[in-house]
Amino acid sequence: MKKFLLLSFICGSLTPVFAQNSGINQDESKVPAYTLPDVLTCRDGEKVTSAARWEQKRRPELLALFANQMYGENFADYAGMNRSCEVLTEQPDALGGKAICRQVKITFTRGNVVREALLLIYLPKTVKGKVPVFLSYNYNGNHTISTDPKILASPSSAAFSSGDPDSERGNRARRWPLELIANEGFAVVTFCYHDVFPDSKTMKDESMLALASDYEAKKHDPHSTQALGAWAWGFSRIVDYLETVDEIDSKRIVLMGHSRQGKAALWAGAQDPRFAIVISNNSGCGGAALSLRRFGENLHAITTGAPHWFCAEFVQYANNEESLPFDQHELIALMAPRPVYIASAQEDLWADPKGEYLSGYHAGPVYALYGLKGLAKHEMPEVNAPLTHHHIGYHIRSGVHDVTDFDWKCFIRFAKKHFSKE
Repeated sequence: MKKFLLLSFICGSLTPVFAQNSGINQDESKVPAYTLPDVLTCRDGEKVTSAARWEQKRRPELLALFANQMYGENFADYAGMNRSCEVLTEQPDALGGKAICRQVKITFTRGNVVREALLLIYLPKTVKGKVPVFLSYNYNGNHTISTDPKILASPSSAAFSSGDPDSERGNRARRWPLELIANEGFAVVTFCYHDVFPDSKTMKDESMLALASDYEAKKHDPHSTQALGAWAWGFSRIVDYLETVDEIDSKRIVLMGHSRQGKAALWAGAQDPRFAIVISNNSGCGGAALSLRRFGENLHAITTGAPHWFCAEFVQYANNEESLPFDQHELIALMAPRPVYIASAQEDLWADPKGEYLSGYHAGPVYALYGLKGLAKHEMPEVNAPLTHHHIGYHIRSGVHDVTDFDWKCFIRFAKKHFSKE
């Protein structure tokens, strides 16, 4: 339990004393001078001037660089893995009759290795035909996002909770305005991120990574993927399932991640083009925030507090950000030409809101190759004034590190705008 509480703490705001003692900078005047890598300049110096050349050379180069140096290279051989799906429950009158609630157990097996994920699905009844969907992890188990007593606890809940699902039921419901989302015509699909990789530096062997036949041979390789890579991989495996669900429009899947799962969502979106829109909420260091700014959580803090999130090779850049061969604006650019949205919170200095915004801004040149608009100004917008009109969206809202109804309304507006263009 102590490990889990630590990880929850380091993703929130630090007290001023802790920040000061840890060498954390939260003073904008103390941001060091830095020069960002040019997103359109290849490592051999070639300047990219077309979308075709971006896709042929620069994009694969950046993708390989992030994998090799930061998020980890995926295990290659899942050929022996089998998947089975079982609908456990279906409620035709959920959310006051506005939605169908379905719970689906997905079991992955390879030999004696067995892993389970429990999906919680809400399908709006007001939409005819296939519906768009928001896909996102929850942190503490499916039963925590709703007070509905019929919602089952996630398989991993017992190891990362009090062990009493009823005492925790609905305690994260404020982050999940299910009726609001259903009323707007979107389905919701969620499952607990611990089901994929239990968020502990000692539990890699219990993760879904062990389903790869080359896992044992490569798990200690400093370039092999860790938790963030596993969570990104898990998102894509759920898309595999959603492509088989009659009610879901698999061409309109919106991937939303909050905090550490905002990091995973961006990495998943970079690798898997099936995510039509990618949303990062308060993802901070290792997510949307620029590492070179060294504002808020820095690479030393994150690799010390959560060493199992990134591949071991990434530790070399702790307190050595100037040696990074990339920065997070290039991760945002890997979504192009798909829409991407970045959300910050005014009081969440740990996540560096300005650094999150600037990543979106500096990804703009790649979107311009496709004739698409990004963030128009170097200066951040006013608080609670969302920018949703172009292919890179952004808002900074009042408040702290969290997911609020305001955030969801912005995400929905952004998704509807881009889906209506189709």
